[in-house]
Amino acid sequence: MKIVVTSIFVQDQDKALQFYSEKLGFVKKEDVPVGEFRWITLVSPEEQDGTELLLEPNDHPAAKEYQEKIFADGIPATMFGVADVHKEYKRLLENGVKFTMEPTTMGDVTIAVFDDTCGNLIQIMQK
Repeated sequence: MKIVVTSIFVQDQDKALQFYSEKLGFVKKEDVPVGEFRWITLVSPEEQDGTELLLEPNDHPAAKEYQEKIFADGIPATMFGVADVHKEYKRLLENGVKFTMEPTTMGDVTIAVFDDTCGNLIQIMQK
């Protein structure tokens, strides 16, 4: 068994697709209409056959409440691995990404946290 798709709740699928592809550099893999929403997945450009990230609409009240509460408490919704947190931090800052936490070393990992503009805090991590 392996993880093939993981999801993140987003307030606006179009805005999220733009942010995750243009600002972060992920590649759109699927974009299929499903009723009033779409099945939109992205992948890492380095692993286009790897795990897909589903941009899941937060239309359900429980999803919206969950997203709002973890954001308010400063809890990242998910984590992405990077080879060099400092280099990625600089690249994302230059792309206009707003960070809530600069690169910080905690034990044997270095992390940073940014706002995805779609209702989530996202953590990047270098191990």
